[in-house]
Amino acid sequence: MELVFQFFKIIHIIGGFVALFTFWIPVVTKKGGKIHNRAGWIYVYGMIIVAISAFFMGAYRILNGESSSEQVSFSWFLLFIAILSSSAAYYGLRVLKFKKRKVRHTHPVDLGFPLVLLFSGIGISIYGVTQNFPLLIWFPIVGILLGIVQLKYWLQKPSKKMHWWYEHFSGMLGCSISTITAFTVFGAPRLLHIESVSIWLWFIPTIIITPMIIGFGIYYDRKFSGKKAKVAEEL
Repeated sequence: MELVFQFFKIIHIIGGFVALFTFWIPVVTKKGGKIHNRAGWIYVYGMIIVAISAFFMGAYRILNGESSSEQVSFSWFLLFIAILSSSAAYYGLRVLKFKKRKVRHTHPVDLGFPLVLLFSGIGISIYGVTQNFPLLIWFPIVGILLGIVQLKYWLQKPSKKMHWWYEHFSGMLGCSISTITAFTVFGAPRLLHIESVSIWLWFIPTIIITPMIIGFGIYYDRKFSGKKAKVAEEL
């Protein structure tokens, strides 16, 4: 099984770097264009690899009786990263599929993902308190909030034009939080041979990307409102 673990570790690293380096391309390229779509799918495939491999490695370390308490704690974090990244990426894709909906949406899988994210976030945070592990206490709050936002979106009738647009980029940017955080916590310290980093460094991706989500929302809201106003003037 250790050989299988090493295999998943390798593809996890590959998938992580693919997602890390392709994430910015859809952000800065023309939305809906060929480059945006292709880079976006490469990013999604990278995140699928990351999520599946993270889930396996986390479960393996937790169930392995030889793992240290620190390894088990980080493995729970790895499992949560898998849930957060897969849930956010799935949400970002599904809102496009149902962008024409006019009523509440109650598909079991679409509601199930955010519910798993919400309750796993609560569970991991409680576990972090019992282990006095700050990363596990505070980081799951990101997942809890995203789970609530996703459930609210599905269970309410769309009230804003282009609602799917906002939810798509917020879902994908939310997914990137897990990618960059995992790299900050695991990847960068190992590449730079740093034994430990400040807990504040773990939250830098969240601190940077959350305002980006809000900023993009404001920008596109004004952009779409401007288009509506221009059309109204022409009429």
